[in-house]
Amino acid sequence: MSSPLFPALESPSERVALSFGDRSLTYAELAHAADTLAARIADAGRVAVWATPALETAVAVVAALRAGVAAVPLNPKSGGKELAHILTDSAPTAVLAAPVDELPPPLADLTRIDVDVRPTATAQTFTKDASPEDPALVVYTSGTTGPPKGAVLPRRALATTLDGLADAWQWTGDDVLVHGLPLFHVHGLVLGMLGPLRRGGSVRHLGRFSTEGVTRELNSGATMLFGVPTMYHRIAQSLPEEPELAKALSRARLLVSGSAALPVHDHERITAATGRRVVERYGMTETLMNTSVRADGEPRAGTVGGPLPGVELRLVEEDGTPIERFDGETVGEIQVRGAHLFTGYLNRPDATEAAFTPDGWFRTGDMAVRDADGYVRIVGRKATDLIKSGGYKIGAGEIENALLEHPGVREAAVTGEPDADLGERIVAWIVPEDPQSPPGERELADHVAGRLAPHKRPRVVHHLDALPRNDMGKIMKRSLTADPGRSA
Repeated sequence: MSSPLFPALESPSERVALSFGDRSLTYAELAHAADTLAARIADAGRVAVWATPALETAVAVVAALRAGVAAVPLNPKSGGKELAHILTDSAPTAVLAAPVDELPPPLADLTRIDVDVRPTATAQTFTKDASPEDPALVVYTSGTTGPPKGAVLPRRALATTLDGLADAWQWTGDDVLVHGLPLFHVHGLVLGMLGPLRRGGSVRHLGRFSTEGVTRELNSGATMLFGVPTMYHRIAQSLPEEPELAKALSRARLLVSGSAALPVHDHERITAATGRRVVERYGMTETLMNTSVRADGEPRAGTVGGPLPGVELRLVEEDGTPIERFDGETVGEIQVRGAHLFTGYLNRPDATEAAFTPDGWFRTGDMAVRDADGYVRIVGRKATDLIKSGGYKIGAGEIENALLEHPGVREAAVTGEPDADLGERIVAWIVPEDPQSPPGERELADHVAGRLAPHKRPRVVHHLDALPRNDMGKIMKRSLTADPGRSA
């Protein structure tokens, strides 16, 4: 029999495993609830999970993993068309949901199983003899270039990533994690929920993120905070008016940001107020986690550290030639290889084949440079963030960071657009601090040129009320289109 994903559930204790507001489960209660449900779904094949931020979602996913059944987390905010596509593609036999949840019409034909977090029936310890290669989760990508694809994550990928992070972050069963991330994505579900359970620690979910919730939990025993850049931006903005928040953050053992790059300006504001630095890591649905700044390493703002244990990482030129220079300037696409990878896209052998090189490296589509000590600095997505201008390969990320250092800029995104002379020209999309007096094009161009290089300055500036973002806070650059009425 393979080793269990959650050793703490084999001989469960009365330690609190999960907390959602005033609702909580000890390891003993979680084992009872998950194993009771696992016995019901053991022959289900594949199950959908209505992934609300609630105890029921955690119990449902743990039960599926105990039963050796693949779980398909569903985003409760998905539209009917997307939901119908995911259900048709993944073909679950049932949907697991909290008794209070109202499910939308696309789920009407599925068998519904209500999750009881405190069942009265006596359950024996239930674990199916599952292979490390067996599917654990089918997580759907955001679908920015077509219908969402289902990434099949095997059990060994979950174990490899969580154990690699335990090494990098010195993560133990003594840690108490607090976060307010959604549970249909690998950040909130795999790292934020399954991570503490694999270590035998505790997780406190805020339900909805708030600085008050962060302060409360860090002041009452939580040791780690997971968030995305939009959350840390709110924290950075709130610190001057919330001294208790600064004190609470200073008590945390580890502050972790992911899912997108955290602007250097926010790093600096948080460190100045709390004395603590935010650690960044880098991953994606198909790979789980690839790199991280280590808890005992140098927390260098703007980087995502080096490869985690067991992860092979390289940068390649456009023709696939590996880049050997760690000079902090040479831009290449990140490719990774290791046991943390998904096995493929469900029902999409064509997409799976295209995603890998012939020798097994996964093409991430992310562009980066590596510093002399191996630290990785991501400069953007190949499809949307690599700008070829005047013979240079330029990453949008470093320009965005430079723009955010301007006092008149609240939010910034950078794209490229065709230019007859340069090939592509750099376009900045700005949310100004003061909409009545936004910084001008020349002012921002000079600001960037003085910090980076003249060829990296924006040639066009658009002012917006807000940047389009998805549920994880990532900027949706494909939604940025020029509106002459809003140009600077």
